[in-house]
Amino acid sequence: MVALNGRTYTRRELAERAGMLSQFAGVRLMELGDGVERGIRMLEFRTGSGLRFTALIDRALDIADCEFKGQAIGWNSPAGFRHPGLHEYEGEGGLAWARSFSGLLVTCGLDHILFMNEVPADTYVYSPKATVSHSLHGRVGTIPAKLSGYGEEWRGDECVLWAEGIVQQSAVFGEDLHLIRRIEADVGGNEIRISDRVVNHGFYKTPHMYCYHINVGHPVLDQGSRYLAPIRDVVWAAHAGDNYEKQGVGYRTLSAPKLDFHEQVWQHELGADAEGKQFVALVNDRLGLGFEVATDKAQFPCLYEWQNLQAGQYALGIEPSTNHVLGNNAARERGEMIWLQHGEERRYDSTFRILDGAADIAASEARIRAISGQPADEYPAPSGNHLKIGGR
Repeated sequence: MVALNGRTYTRRELAERAGMLSQFAGVRLMELGDGVERGIRMLEFRTGSGLRFTALIDRALDIADCEFKGQAIGWNSPAGFRHPGLHEYEGEGGLAWARSFSGLLVTCGLDHILFMNEVPADTYVYSPKATVSHSLHGRVGTIPAKLSGYGEEWRGDECVLWAEGIVQQSAVFGEDLHLIRRIEADVGGNEIRISDRVVNHGFYKTPHMYCYHINVGHPVLDQGSRYLAPIRDVVWAAHAGDNYEKQGVGYRTLSAPKLDFHEQVWQHELGADAEGKQFVALVNDRLGLGFEVATDKAQFPCLYEWQNLQAGQYALGIEPSTNHVLGNNAARERGEMIWLQHGEERRYDSTFRILDGAADIAASEARIRAISGQPADEYPAPSGNHLKIGGR
C-alpha cells in the first residue's frame, strides 16, 4: 500500500484519483540551462511525502538537491553544480576538485580517495607511466553516467521510483572501472536507497578505494544540532594537539556559522548491529528534523566526520569509506588496498533516511545506542588505533 495524504491507497485507488502518478510522485528528466550548471542532465524524484531530491546524471548520478516539506536537507556550496566539462582534475595542485564540490552526495573514488598523492603504476605494464598522480578524492564524481533507465515500478500495491546508470572511469594503459548505480525511493516514503557495484571491466589488476562525501546543510545543521553515532573509538583528528579545542567546536554538538573556520575532520570507529549495519545521524531537536545514514560495516569499515562551519560554506559531512584516513600509499603498505582482477566487483548498499519529528529522532537515537554509546566528551583524545581492515 502507498501512504499518501494521511491514508493508504491500493494501486487501483490511486489510479482512480488521477490520470497519472506524476500528480502525486514520480521521476522526471530535466536539463539545467544556465551558468556553470548549463547542460547537466538531472533526474528529479518526488515521493509524495514531501521528499524531493535530484540526481545529476552527468555527475556520476550523485545526489544534488534534497529537501523535505520545503526544508533543505542537502548542501549547496558556492561552487554550484558545475558542469563536468568545466572541471580541471589536476588544477590547483589537485585541489580544483573543490570547485566542483556541492550536493548531498559526492562520490569519491574509484581508485583513489583523500588527498593528492603519487602511487606506483606498475600493474598497468606501461614503462612511460611509472606512477599515477591523484588529485583530491579521485575522478569519478565529475564523470557523466550513461543512463540505463528511470521511472516507476509497481510491486503489487507498492510503488518504487528508480534510476540506474553506468559511470566508466577508464584509460588506455590504466584502470577500466565501472560504477553501476541504482537509486530507489518508495512512493510515500522518506528514504533514498543507493545500490552501487564497482566492477573491474579491464584486464589489469586494479586498485579500488571508495568513499561517500554526504553533506548535510542548514537547517538540519544549526547551532545545537547533534551528531549521533555508535562510536567505539575516536581514532584520529586532523586538528588534534594544541589546536584541538581552539575553535570551540567538538565532534558532537555543532555551532552556528563562524568566520575564518578551518575544517575539522575526525575518523571514528563505529559499532554495527546484528545485521552488520551502522548508523550515523545529524539531528536538529528544535525543528524536529534529522537525517540518518545507514551503511554496511563490511562494505564501509571506516567513517569520517567533516565539519566545515565556515560562514557561507556551512556543512557537516558524513563520510563512510573503504579505507582509513591514512591514504592511498598507506593502504598499499598496510595490505589494505582492494585489488580487483578482471570481472571482480565490490557492492555498496546504503540508505539515507529523513527523520521527521521527535519520534523519528528518538527511534534513530535508540538504534544507535542499542549498538554502542558515544563519548560524552566533546574533545575525546584520539587513540591512533587504525584497526586492520580487509583489502586483497
